[in-house]
Amino acid sequence: MVLSEGAQLDLARRRTSVKILQQTDRKMRAMAKTIAVGIIGLERVGASVGLALKRYNAEKNAAQQFTITGYDTDSATVEAARKASAIDRAARSAADAAANQDIVVLALPYGEGQGAYNAIADALRPGAVVLDCAPLKVPAMEWAKVIPAGAFALGVLPIVSPKYLFDGRDSVEFAAADLFDKGAWLIAPGANAAGDAIELASDFAGLIGASPLFVDPVEVDAWITAVDLLPALIGFAAFYSLAGSEAWKDAQRAGGAAFGRLTHHLYDTHPDDLRDMLMANRIALTHHLDRLIDTFASLRNALARADRSALEAALIGASDEYNGWINRRVKGQWDALPSADQPSRSDMIMSGLFGSAIAKRIKGGDKKDGA
Repeated sequence: MVLSEGAQLDLARRRTSVKILQQTDRKMRAMAKTIAVGIIGLERVGASVGLALKRYNAEKNAAQQFTITGYDTDSATVEAARKASAIDRAARSAADAAANQDIVVLALPYGEGQGAYNAIADALRPGAVVLDCAPLKVPAMEWAKVIPAGAFALGVLPIVSPKYLFDGRDSVEFAAADLFDKGAWLIAPGANAAGDAIELASDFAGLIGASPLFVDPVEVDAWITAVDLLPALIGFAAFYSLAGSEAWKDAQRAGGAAFGRLTHHLYDTHPDDLRDMLMANRIALTHHLDRLIDTFASLRNALARADRSALEAALIGASDEYNGWINRRVKGQWDALPSADQPSRSDMIMSGLFGSAIAKRIKGGDKKDGA
C-alpha cells in the first residue's frame, strides 16, 4: 500500500516522537539513584527478592535502580539465579556479597544465619542495612550483635502472596517476581533499631509488592511457632509414625501431592535446622501440642464411636473458620492488626533511604570513601 504524502509525514512524526520518548526514558533511568543490594541465600525467597527488584527497575517511573550481587554456598543455585536474571553478579563469598552494598538481604536456612553474620560483619560499609529473613527473630537478634557500629540489622519475614499459599516449594527454580505481591513483610526491629533503618525496611517491602507490618520479635516467633513449626512437627510426626508401620511398605507407592505437602519440611529443611528451631521454641510448642493432642483424642473417640454428628460438627466448624481465614488472607484485611500506610510502588521514593543519615552514600552526599 502506498501512503499519501500527508500520511508519510504523520508516520515520520510518530517515529520521531517515539525516538524522543525512548531517549528521554533512557536519560531518566540514567538519572535514577543506583542502590547496591547484596542477597546472601539464593533459594526461592532470595532469588524472588532479586526478581522483584528487577521488576521495579523496569518500571517507567522507577525512582531508583538496583544492582544486585548474589551469593549462595551451592554453585548450582547461584547459576540458576543468574540464568533467571535474579542477580547481576555472583559473589565469591558472603563477605564479597556484602562488601560495598547499601542493603544486604539474608535469605538463609536457619542453621546458616549465625555464620553469615560472622562472615559479613567486617565487610559491611558504614550505613549499610541488613534485612534478615531468618524464620526466628529472637536468636537472629543475638547473632546480629557482631555487626559494627554504623551498620544496621533488623529482622524481616516475607509472607508470600496468596497466589502461592498452597505451594510450599522453596528451591530457586520456583522463584518469582510476584512471590510477595499482596503478601506481608513482617518487620521486627527490636528495641534499639534505628528509625531510618526501620523506614527503609518498610519502603523496601513496598518495592517488592508486599505490605509492611511492624511486629515485636518475640511475637513474630510466637506466630511462626504456631503456623510454621507446628505444621512442620505434625508432618514429621505423621511420616515418622507411618514409616515405622507395616503399612508403609506398600502405602508409600500411593504417596501423592497431599502427602508431599504434609511432609515437605523433611525434604527442604535440614534435620539439624528443624531440630534447632523446634528446640528454640519448645515451650510454646508444647502448649500447642497439648491442645493438638486433646483435639486428636476427641477426633479418635468420635471415629471409634462412629459418631458422625460429632465429626461433622468439628469439620463444619473448622471449614467455616478456614474459609474465613482464606478470605482474610487473600484480601489482606486483618482488622485487629495495625499496618503501615503503603503508597503505590510507582510512587515509592524510599523515604528511609533518602533524607536520612543511613543513606548519605546512596544519595551521593558522602564522598569520603571514594563513592
